[in-house]
Amino acid sequence: MAGWLFVLTLIAALVAVYKPFGDYMYRVVAGHKHNAAERGVYRLVGVDPAAEQTWGVYARGVLAFSAVSLLFLYGLLRLQDKLWLSLGLPAVTDHIAWNTAVSFVANTNWQAYSGESTMGHLAQMAGLAVQNFVSASVGIAVAVALMRGFAARNGATLGNFWVDLTRITLRILLPVSVLFAIVFMVGGMVQNLSTGADVTTLTGGTQHLTGGPVASQEVIKLLGTNGGGFYNANSAHPFENPSAWTNWLQLFLILLIPFSLPRVFGRMVGQNRQGYAIAAVMAILALGSIALTIAFETHGAGTVPEAAGAAMEGKETRFGVVGSAVYAAVTTLTSTGAVNSFHDSYTALGGMMPMVNMMLGEVAPGGVGSGLYGMLILAIITVFVAGLMVGRTPEYLGKKIQAREIKLASLYFLVTPILVLSGTAAAFATGNAGTALNVGPHGLSEVLYAFTSAANNNGSAFAGITVNTPWWDVALGLAMLLGRFLPMILVLALAGSLARQRPAPETEGTLPTHQPLFVGMVAGVTIVLVALTFLPALALGPLAEGLS
Repeated sequence: MAGWLFVLTLIAALVAVYKPFGDYMYRVVAGHKHNAAERGVYRLVGVDPAAEQTWGVYARGVLAFSAVSLLFLYGLLRLQDKLWLSLGLPAVTDHIAWNTAVSFVANTNWQAYSGESTMGHLAQMAGLAVQNFVSASVGIAVAVALMRGFAARNGATLGNFWVDLTRITLRILLPVSVLFAIVFMVGGMVQNLSTGADVTTLTGGTQHLTGGPVASQEVIKLLGTNGGGFYNANSAHPFENPSAWTNWLQLFLILLIPFSLPRVFGRMVGQNRQGYAIAAVMAILALGSIALTIAFETHGAGTVPEAAGAAMEGKETRFGVVGSAVYAAVTTLTSTGAVNSFHDSYTALGGMMPMVNMMLGEVAPGGVGSGLYGMLILAIITVFVAGLMVGRTPEYLGKKIQAREIKLASLYFLVTPILVLSGTAAAFATGNAGTALNVGPHGLSEVLYAFTSAANNNGSAFAGITVNTPWWDVALGLAMLLGRFLPMILVLALAGSLARQRPAPETEGTLPTHQPLFVGMVAGVTIVLVALTFLPALALGPLAEGLS
């Protein structure tokens, strides 16, 4: 009962903030006035805030900014030992620095290292935390560009990337992060520049406890659906997640922006009911996943789980099975990747659910920005399928879905499966899958999970597999890089194509895209596409293990 109250209060809080926070974000991205701080940023980078950009110029801005961010972060990590607040730690090795730089720039936060023994405070603050802000802003900006494509009336521009990046960072992410960082500190999270302290354990041993700017990084890793963690134990560490109520608040922050962005979409296209429809699809998929994950973990088969009443292995006892299962579901339904329990220790079918969540494309509700534009791609595919069924040209929000649009949408959907399945195959073909600690179906699951997490820009780990080798760092880095920016380019190209169209008037043959029928169709298409793509791999991994 306590577990379900945990879920119900979380739902109630998200419903309560959907309209006010969504309206606030809409005013931020749709407004034309710039404050003094924003004007200063524009002058610093030489940007004319009044200049509108075509999709190609917008995409070049996204890629240029991300490339500079990657080079800066890589250099910072490689020079860590020569910088202030390094805590005496050595420079990060070349392959881990590459993997980490790509990971944080791509909003993935995959970590092939132990945070407290690898990164100094400056690297955490000026490197990782900064990318947590701007990589999230990039994702939201691309989603806003796609919304403008739907809302445009025979135009050719999508706004200004540099303006969107600046306003989203300074007006949305930064104020909320400052507020909740203070709340987290009150709740017991660490926030200092201490080198740490040696303490005596209950058994009489000595342990070094690392301090650092934890609360300030924790809040933006959650709000920006970045993931990762200051400590190796991630959100199971009491300095990073002190109590049950901070655990609840972390989940609220993860879901706040992704579940409010459909409201922005509804306002942008002038039909709030369209936003409700998209939010409803997200909610259906999310609640189904959460319920299944809880069920698999509370009714785990086997002597030990049945004797304990649930599958307690790998769970954080402060949060219990339900608190851990909900956290696993939410962080993989989004692109957050934070963990408060070890997914590798879940039951076979329970461990499958986080994997399936990512394979859905992380659209329920997905990462900040990326979840919404992924769901809109699925909506486009759905209206195309519906149009074929009734023999009419498919339309969505007055824009015709023709050959160019459906090709871009199809390519978007194919990027991630190609990266996941080819990466998994390459690991086995080259013998690098041997770093998995298990053989058979579970070993396959560990490798499949790693590439699924990387290509979907999630960042969570199944554990049970050694990935801090040059091959794994390079391979997963490429999966993260391509899995982030190829879809973005396709989304922006689609936005440009939609923006150039004149809206088509609704007719009796137009499919209503705000009614329960359409909501059910989008959810069904999402599940069917994932089943057709990934079911063979799942059948060899978690399904084979769970049915054995």
